Amino acid sequence: MLTESTTEVVIAGAGPTGLTLAYELALAGVETLVLEKLPQRIEQVKGGGIQPRTAELLELRGLLEPLLRRAVSRDAVGGHFAALPVPLDCSPWGTRHPFPLAIPQWEIEAVLEERAVAAGARVLRETAVSGVEPDRDGVVVTAGGLRVRAGYLVACDGGHSTVRKLLGLPFPGRPGTHQAVLADIRLSAISPLVPRQMGHMSTLTRHAGGYWSMLVPLGGDRYRITFGHADQTDLDRDTPVTHEEIAIALRAVYGEETTLGAVDNSSRFGDATRQLEHYRAGRVLFAGDAAHIHPPLGGQGLNLGIQDAFNLGWKLAATVQGRAPSGLLDSYHTERHPVAAQVLHHTSAQRVLADPNPSEDVAALREIVIDLLRLPDANRHIAGLMSGLSLRYPLSGDHPLTGQRAPDADLVTEAGATRLSALFGSGHAVLLDLAGTVPADLRLPPRVDLVRATSPADLGAAALLIRPDGYVSWATDGSADHGDTLLATIAGDLATMP
Repeated sequence: MLTESTTEVVIAGAGPTGLTLAYELALAGVETLVLEKLPQRIEQVKGGGIQPRTAELLELRGLLEPLLRRAVSRDAVGGHFAALPVPLDCSPWGTRHPFPLAIPQWEIEAVLEERAVAAGARVLRETAVSGVEPDRDGVVVTAGGLRVRAGYLVACDGGHSTVRKLLGLPFPGRPGTHQAVLADIRLSAISPLVPRQMGHMSTLTRHAGGYWSMLVPLGGDRYRITFGHADQTDLDRDTPVTHEEIAIALRAVYGEETTLGAVDNSSRFGDATRQLEHYRAGRVLFAGDAAHIHPPLGGQGLNLGIQDAFNLGWKLAATVQGRAPSGLLDSYHTERHPVAAQVLHHTSAQRVLADPNPSEDVAALREIVIDLLRLPDANRHIAGLMSGLSLRYPLSGDHPLTGQRAPDADLVTEAGATRLSALFGSGHAVLLDLAGTVPADLRLPPRVDLVRATSPADLGAAALLIRPDGYVSWATDGSADHGDTLLATIAGDLATMP
């Protein structure tokens, strides 16, 4: 017999995307239930690269500091495009986190789950979704021995999403053409060809004996290896990876002296490129790999999913609680679908450039792109693209800051010195008044905090309305002298904030 229950939101999948969303919803006071088919998280390093913009978002909620304590030591070096030997420089984008971070995915999940549960979310493991019945007013989810009635279901259950399949939604795109192995291993002996320190991606990749490989040192005898071979294109994804298969690849690429001691875990993956046409199907929404998959180049996947969750969380919370203006929830698809489409686009380009056996034409193209990346303007553009720092949402408004991320500036308030990022721990929006611009009699809606401050930096405006996900939704260069006109303008924009 099924146990009947109700909740406001069900999330399918307890990966980084689902757990980030669970925390965002719980922080806003939304009753949230996460259903995960696995009995426990897998201690695999996959998806452990945190890009600069994701680091900024995590810092907004106080999540970055506990993650940094679990980070893998690495050189302070920029990211990469197609593993080309030119570090990407994020410093022109004015971030406090210019370098990618290496944090094992299970460690990321551990921190996110701890915070989500502490905020009030429930996580049920070994509970696989087996049925989804949406209707006009909500959705019924069957999982294990549960039958849960919820207002909304969010599928964060990966590239092979069960929810997507149960609803019969097409996942258009391009099938994979290459297959590779990812494994966490221990080496009992190493050759001089084995990298000693986690540096730029181009220093961690090698091609030999028909193989391509990326070997990342994780400390002591632990390494993460990713490798593929031209002949390994037709293996079933579920075919087990053997100890000998990894050992042969290691010897071929890193020499006979390199000896595999143990395999902690392993899996196969492909390079398919697919994206849902719509991220919302009535009361069911999709985020992370359930909505989009792409070749794992440039460390984009985990970051794309976490940023989906930051965009969706406050909008879904406002909708569930009846605070959302018309169209707010649909803006999740409007804003995030083009972002993923762009990632699919540039990872497809990277797949060509990173070909381990490039044709003469591709080799020539690589040399041209390498030269371009050495030009400051071109490097800045690609760095902004790969890090997420250049993302600008198409929000209405004439001010040049509208739609851009708000950099983490130093501030001085009545309470003393602080930083902009410290204002967002509650998940509220922030109306930041830097020049006495905001009238004292302005009535603020719930979950919008007015902060009056000064800053040694030029933030480019006298007042800014910043969304819970750190993007500017309104700004003005005006002053309090505008009187009633300014008050009406601010009040009008606040009306669009939940």
